[in-house]
Amino acid sequence: MSDTDPSDMDGDRRDVRNRLVDALRDSDRVRRESVLEALRRVPRHRFVPDEQQADAYADRPLPIGEDQTVSAPHMVAIMADHLSLSPGDRVLEVGTGCGYHAAVTAELVGAANVYSVEYHEDLANDARDTLSLLGYDVHVRTGDGREGWAEHAPYDAVYATCAPADLPDALVEQLAAGGRLVAPVGTDVQELVVLDKREDGTVSRRTEGRVRFVPMRD
Repeated sequence: MSDTDPSDMDGDRRDVRNRLVDALRDSDRVRRESVLEALRRVPRHRFVPDEQQADAYADRPLPIGEDQTVSAPHMVAIMADHLSLSPGDRVLEVGTGCGYHAAVTAELVGAANVYSVEYHEDLANDARDTLSLLGYDVHVRTGDGREGWAEHAPYDAVYATCAPADLPDALVEQLAAGGRLVAPVGTDVQELVVLDKREDGTVSRRTEGRVRFVPMRD
């Protein structure tokens, strides 16, 4: 959770954000109340470009520059729901983008426990600034997300906001025993993959339907 309450700084945007979250709850697509409350607290409009402000609370992806998008709120919520995050969990995010998804994760586990890797330096810098301004001390670095962030491994949860053709080995290796990874995987056809690492290091894998994300950079 952020040190400050972002909703105190965004006036009547709270009303439209609450309507969005209420619609997600009514859709029964998100089971965990903690995830819905995290979405209520994070001001999505503070993360998107000025020209996207009017659509900040539309439940769809929005362009953020560098041919990247911020995921639709329902997809952010669904991924967080699958991860079953708890306070204190250490989380690796691949693809910081504008920082919105990282902020939602920070509300669930604590900002100091979120480590995020972004390929594009300008996006990483902007996301870091926005997150800091809103009180989220998320760790952000520029780099190749395929390599994860080994320095702070192992992670209780790993997720990607961009789609690799196949899951990078490094991300699975950096996942703690008992941890879970959620990521879109595929090229022409993408599926949301949920991977669990057992205590003995073996993994189980299932898919949760087709999705559409920007591809992970090579």
